[in-house]
Amino acid sequence: MTENEVKKTQESLQDRLAQVVELLQRQRVVEDLTHRQEGHHHDLVENLVHRQNLVELQRKLDDLHSADVAYILEALPLDDRLTVWQLVKAERDGDILLEVSDSVRETLIADMDDHELLAAAKEMDADELADLAPELPRDVVHELMETLDAQQRERVRSALSYDEEQVGALMDFEMVTIREDVSLEVVLRYLRRLKELPGHTDKLFVVDYDGILKGVLPIKRLLVNDPEKKVAEVMADDPVVFQPEEDAYDAAQAFERYDLVSAPVVDKNGRLIGRLTIDEMVDLIREESETEVLNMAGLREEEDIFASVWRSLRNRWAWLAINLITAFVASRVIGLFEGSIEKLVALAALMPIVAGIGGNSGNQTITMIVRAMALDQVSPGNTSRLMRKELAVALINGLVWGGVIGVVAYLLYGSWSLGVVMTAAMTLNLLLAALMGVLIPMTLARLGRDPAMGASVMITAMTDSGGFFIFLGLATIFLL
Repeated sequence: MTENEVKKTQESLQDRLAQVVELLQRQRVVEDLTHRQEGHHHDLVENLVHRQNLVELQRKLDDLHSADVAYILEALPLDDRLTVWQLVKAERDGDILLEVSDSVRETLIADMDDHELLAAAKEMDADELADLAPELPRDVVHELMETLDAQQRERVRSALSYDEEQVGALMDFEMVTIREDVSLEVVLRYLRRLKELPGHTDKLFVVDYDGILKGVLPIKRLLVNDPEKKVAEVMADDPVVFQPEEDAYDAAQAFERYDLVSAPVVDKNGRLIGRLTIDEMVDLIREESETEVLNMAGLREEEDIFASVWRSLRNRWAWLAINLITAFVASRVIGLFEGSIEKLVALAALMPIVAGIGGNSGNQTITMIVRAMALDQVSPGNTSRLMRKELAVALINGLVWGGVIGVVAYLLYGSWSLGVVMTAAMTLNLLLAALMGVLIPMTLARLGRDPAMGASVMITAMTDSGGFFIFLGLATIFLL
């Protein structure tokens, strides 16, 4: 490992980001000072200082991995982001565009002209082009397709023909295929003639003359077996395979389950058409996780943290409007019991506790259910059992913690009946939270929606309104 590589591994992403930010700030400060100065050599001094800072910044960027540059671009405000983007070498544009988030990629593409986009895209493989093509201007895509050879063009069209959540949209076309009737020595000689192996090559794909997949030859088997043996004697003839129409997230779970690095993709006739690799699966799992978090908060799409105010408003307003309506409903529930609150002021102090604990419990339940549904652990056969289990957990928690807060209420206000009402209200609201925590995501799934979409907002609305109604209703009946 070279001294430069050691330095890279020792620096954290935050350190690298801090260095870039410091260089950008230094450039702004120096430019501001030179603008204030007057004199014959003012323009020359300003130009020299500007170039010096940019050269230092560019040198720092050149030392960074494309993924690290992408991380830095995502963490910078738009003006600084575009300044840094202009300093990135043109041959790295494509790699970085593939690494950044969709929202940031949009701002970078908007800053590039057609010539720059074509130059960046020409360095990409077919599967990478398919990822980027939907975000490029149509005339750029059309011109780019004309520059590809027939095989590459067909591969791009094949990848674009699948939905982004299908295996076919993620498969890689770069792979090494061999025949089963050749010796391992022949395979080794063949590999030595290649300039390099495709990334994440842990196995070779064994096909017949019609391209039908017969098995896979793991690299470790190739290396440790007698070179005189035939491929057919050493290969694994029962590999995990996928079809392009399969759900990509199911494939990602299979990669995790079977510790896969790569896997073949075959058509309905068993013909090898591509492969899946671990890097794509990791990216998919990360994106699914981020999407689930956003959906639970009621955000409609991924948002650039430095996006314009208007764009952020458009992304957030829908569920905020729903939340406003549910909050108004909760306030009306409280309004129904204004007389009770006036007679017993302690109710006003205690009712947020019931609603708050119910909301937290409901969010715990809904998070567990959404996760279980994502892992396909929830089925019609176990739904009722799952419901009973969550209700039992809620009942025990309600009695225990409701009893604790009931004792506290008694000690504070000297009323044992208020303590009993508090315990009962807490228990009933936790049961409501458990019930809604199971029903909300399942109902969304049956309606064909993401089970996590707005789930946190809805469960909070139910436990707030329900908690206020239960607590104030019991208080009105038994205390007044």
